[in-house]
Amino acid sequence: MALLIGATVGEVERELVLQTLVRCDGNRTRAARVLGISVRTLRNKIREYSASGIDVAANNDHG
Repeated sequence: MALLIGATVGEVERELVLQTLVRCDGNRTRAARVLGISVRTLRNKIREYSASGIDVAANNDHG
């Protein structure tokens, strides 16, 4: 993941969260563990991203 000079912390965080979800095949429990945050925090971030129109990897915690 290339971090561009001039990107905000929020933009970098969002990209990290989204890329981690993709690498974890949408498994939010695993992605939260990799990111070092709670599943609740991850869910809140995903809700925030989705509300602003950003496509988030499908939840694949059950399969």
